[in-house]
Amino acid sequence: MDVTEDTVRDICTDAVFERGEGYRDEGHIHEIHRVDTTVTAVVSGSRQYDIRVDLATDGVSPWCDCPYDGPGACKHVVAVLLRCVDDPPPDDGDRLDAALNGANADKLRAFLREELAADADLRARFLAHVGEPTRQSVDELRASIDRQFEETNPEYHVVFEPIDFTQWFDLANEYREHGRYASAATVYRALVESLDDNMERVDGAYDHFSRAFSRALDGYVDCVATAERDADAVTDAVAFLEERVTSGTPFLSEHFEKAAVELQQMADEQSCE
Repeated sequence: MDVTEDTVRDICTDAVFERGEGYRDEGHIHEIHRVDTTVTAVVSGSRQYDIRVDLATDGVSPWCDCPYDGPGACKHVVAVLLRCVDDPPPDDGDRLDAALNGANADKLRAFLREELAADADLRARFLAHVGEPTRQSVDELRASIDRQFEETNPEYHVVFEPIDFTQWFDLANEYREHGRYASAATVYRALVESLDDNMERVDGAYDHFSRAFSRALDGYVDCVATAERDADAVTDAVAFLEERVTSGTPFLSEHFEKAAVELQQMADEQSCE
């Protein structure tokens, strides 16, 4: 774990760095833990915020569920990173390994199954991790994503704050890492459709939603091109993108048009190989 004050300054603005210092010094950090290079913590502000940072050697990968949508990391992440510079939390990795190595296999399996049965998101990631293709359709996945828009501000149609789509991107990435590109494409398409259809209700945090849309669209194109050697399947995906050019959110039409052309070009190149 090699994080320095300069590392932290590089990922945030000067103003956010100062506010993060204040949060660290004022005791806003709670429940900080580390396993290997992953640090999790709870930071109190106007409410309790969950933070996760990966201090791997290839760089810091911060995540926080606060509504901050400015440049760089938020003050909560900065506070946690500065705490790691001054007083790194002990690594629980060895303790976790020892517990796993000493656990009874049947009891461990029973515990895992109970947790998976109670947590649908964890269950989906587990099945993806062991190589199972998704059994959920685009519509089923999309319904879950749409609920996040509904639940963010239930009293109004307008969405003012960012929505955390991490679980869906993590799920898609899990499929990709195990070569299940068609399943990953299904998740990405659900994200693309939901973000497209809900974009006009967004009133604030535009950069956040635009980045999520672009990331999902890029992932969809890449996974379709990788997974589908069937010309008809690629044609269907291109048709979906072209249909969204006219039926989707107007200011996203250019993105759909570009993606359709890119996917068709990738498919044409593959057919010539």
